[in-house]
Amino acid sequence: MNKFLLSFILLSSSCNTGNLKVIADLPKTLNEASGIETNHHSNLIWMINDSGNASKLFGLSSDGKIKKELKIHAKNNDWEDLASDKEGNMYIGDFGNNTNKRKNLAILKVSADSLNNKGKVDIERISFNYPNQNKFPPKKKYLYFDCEAFFHFNDSLYIFTKSRVKDDFGKTNLYSIPAKQGNHTAKYVSSFNSCSKLDCWITSADISDDGKKVVLLNSKSVWVFTNFKGTNFFSGTTTEFPLNHNSQKESVCFKNNNTLYITDEKAHGVDGNMYEFKLNY
Repeated sequence: MNKFLLSFILLSSSCNTGNLKVIADLPKTLNEASGIETNHHSNLIWMINDSGNASKLFGLSSDGKIKKELKIHAKNNDWEDLASDKEGNMYIGDFGNNTNKRKNLAILKVSADSLNNKGKVDIERISFNYPNQNKFPPKKKYLYFDCEAFFHFNDSLYIFTKSRVKDDFGKTNLYSIPAKQGNHTAKYVSSFNSCSKLDCWITSADISDDGKKVVLLNSKSVWVFTNFKGTNFFSGTTTEFPLNHNSQKESVCFKNNNTLYITDEKAHGVDGNMYEFKLNY
């Protein structure tokens, strides 16, 4: 394929965003945005980058302009998702685990007051391990301990794993840990399987402010869970919303109870956007 044809195909793909509405072309600083979150105590949209990037938390306006950069006093081993609680505290998921051999999995708590700081921000470290992992790494058929998705609900953090098992890529296991500093063994809750292919990887999660909807993201769809019992979020009604747009989507959060923000990484000069997606029931 010649370069002109390849460029045309990529450009056409970038122009056709399916069911997604482009809100902003993200700045180069966030070409590898891996987490997005809104916050009850801030009018900014907060984002992080994944491994290989600076340990910074970015606050953006709704048109994608960076308004604030906070230097986080912790290493970016592999930051993969963002969450917040009702008090305005932020949580950074440092639990990316491509090889399934990490023993330093953690969630970093950034206090609500720190979001107004200008210098380096200290964190509280919430460390955890999976109860059913005994080898680091396990055999290939047990590579279920990568993670890119979580959220805060009530007094706990809910973690959704990412499968690296061939022909079972869409499986995610749900675990919970207390949202407090310390070393915790995660509690297994339940599992869900979207499909088996690579584009079924679960890359982000969030829960609506009213606590009635949970959303999981992969590169082609959002999965919404409603009518669940307690905190077994997979126990109720499951609805897939195809996005009709395939890209490396890495983060999702609720703008309001029926609207999502979604981002994808920039690749080959295309994508790297912040989108809006409405859940039409």
